[in-house]
Amino acid sequence: MNTPEIVLHSSPTLLAAAVAARLVTRIVDIQSTGKIPSIVLTGGSTGIDVLRYINSSPARDAIDWRRVELFWGDERFVPADSEDRNEKQARDALLDQVPLNPDLVHAMAASDGPFGDDVDAGAAAYADLIAGRDGFDITLLGIGPDGHVASIFPEHPGVYDDRLAIAVRNSPKPPPTRISLTLPTIRTSDEVWVITAGEAKSGAIALALGGAGEIAIPAAGAIGKARTLWLLDKAAAVRLPSGFSRAPVA
Repeated sequence: MNTPEIVLHSSPTLLAAAVAARLVTRIVDIQSTGKIPSIVLTGGSTGIDVLRYINSSPARDAIDWRRVELFWGDERFVPADSEDRNEKQARDALLDQVPLNPDLVHAMAASDGPFGDDVDAGAAAYADLIAGRDGFDITLLGIGPDGHVASIFPEHPGVYDDRLAIAVRNSPKPPPTRISLTLPTIRTSDEVWVITAGEAKSGAIALALGGAGEIAIPAAGAIGKARTLWLLDKAAAVRLPSGFSRAPVA
């Protein structure tokens, strides 16, 4: 198991901009090998800000967007045009501004989609979509103040589930019905990047990096096969456990 690496930035703005630059570089590097990068996107304010910074960067066009495959770590099971949808936020921030191959953009089901209000069918379809894959290249995740990642919440049934993708009901955070990758699926990623800002997250980060179990703090189980990056602003890092090496604050 790889040791988490921590990279600190002095503000949420610099964090999002730096992660955007890092992601562009990694995508270009992967494409240079002839491979189509597989990227799992996250929602949340910082995750969407990362996409906005990519969209505004001159380096955006270094990527061959027709050769990028996109997935989501979780999704709110609401209508497709809802502002709560991670997909809609991502499209508004970046995806509708670049020439993606639509066959390589894999959104999770909406409540007004082909499965109607059957969230279990939507989750099963996503599991079928990713079955047989040899994991992902990069999975981006946020973390909640309670330590949740994607829509895997502490002590919630999903944290015990080893299917590829699951329906989530009675989410502690609204909206209550969601679809999510599970922790075992997240761990098939070569790299997992946990990206977050704000002191409200600092306690959960300290627990996740300080040895808590994934049932109590699901973020503790978000580990990449080759690399696990925690990309934080200064406020989110105020309670980091001692003994962790940290890149200088930028």
